[in-house]
Amino acid sequence: MSQAAVPAYLGKDFTNAPPGHRFSLYLEVWQADWTLDKKNKTQAIKRVIPLPDDSVKALKALRERQLKLTESLNAEIFDALGTAPFATGLGMEHPLESGFAFLDPHGLPYLPGSGVKGVLRAAARELVSGDWVGNENWEEKYIPALFGSKPGEDPLKRGALTFWDVIPQLPANKVTKKVEMRVDVMTPHQNHYYQDGSTPHDSGQPIPIPFLTVPSGALFRFVVTCDERYLPDERLKGDGWRKLLRATFVHAYDWLGFGAKTAVGYGAMQIDEEAVAATESKRLSEEEERRRLAADDARKLQLAQMSPVDRAIREYLDGRADKNQPEINALIFGIEQNQIADVEKYELAQRLQAMMREEKCWKETSAAKNPSKDKDHQRTLKVMNWLAGK
Repeated sequence: MSQAAVPAYLGKDFTNAPPGHRFSLYLEVWQADWTLDKKNKTQAIKRVIPLPDDSVKALKALRERQLKLTESLNAEIFDALGTAPFATGLGMEHPLESGFAFLDPHGLPYLPGSGVKGVLRAAARELVSGDWVGNENWEEKYIPALFGSKPGEDPLKRGALTFWDVIPQLPANKVTKKVEMRVDVMTPHQNHYYQDGSTPHDSGQPIPIPFLTVPSGALFRFVVTCDERYLPDERLKGDGWRKLLRATFVHAYDWLGFGAKTAVGYGAMQIDEEAVAATESKRLSEEEERRRLAADDARKLQLAQMSPVDRAIREYLDGRADKNQPEINALIFGIEQNQIADVEKYELAQRLQAMMREEKCWKETSAAKNPSKDKDHQRTLKVMNWLAGK
């Protein structure tokens, strides 16, 4: 049976290790003489794909931490749904011939920010060419401003945008209900040409090579931050760079893809409408909460600057059950029911008199045939009695 190339004291059970550790450190594909067991490569890689519960929790925590960090930064979030399997890092050296990029030290699949930047730069160049729909006013000069210069270009300069690593949220397997990666197989037919130097033809013996992928249905959250100090054009500041980036992501989803093997359909994505709606709802809720807190702070400051009488009146009126009840009516009721504590009735009546004069409803006399039905007059008489100490 195949074994992992590890010291004996580590044991043989690596089921609780993250997939990246099982793939790179604990791969059970070695024979007793430490030669590669080529017949059991597929079985070995299949033991890599499940994510243990701790890895699922770690993946979720990393995504939540990223999202939390964006709250204090000039960041834009682009949520996407994988419509095809996703692979990255296939060119990395590995005993199985095809590697995979895992985020150290967590051992979880990820797409490096540098890879995101490369795809977006290519998408921007296609939009600048004018051969594609959705240009959104892209201009050639914006590419180095946003993405920076390429290695070897003179002068070297950094761009305004920073692309974060992407940690995909893997879907659960429909059959096993477990969160896991997927094994795909490529079958190159040109081994006789690439390795033996023979004349290329299409009748070569196919050699199945298993490789790891993230299954379709995974959720990808792209986070991009912008340092506007590096933006040379005022049109790029504020929402300008965001509009350009949105158009670029849409183009990349539709035509380029992310990761490896995009030429054969891997890494295709589309906008995750549910995530976008949830993010927008969260943003609106947070804005509403910020407005509420700002209003509370303003109210506390206003109350602190009031006299004790005015503060007691304001707190009583703000706390009334029926917010549509006129303040004068509510205040008269509060005085009658002794609901405004720690304030003399005379002082309350003085403030009430001032409010009624301002509202032009202070009527010491009434021209009505039946003065008892004149509400303004009756309220005025009541306040006058309180002022007289009755």
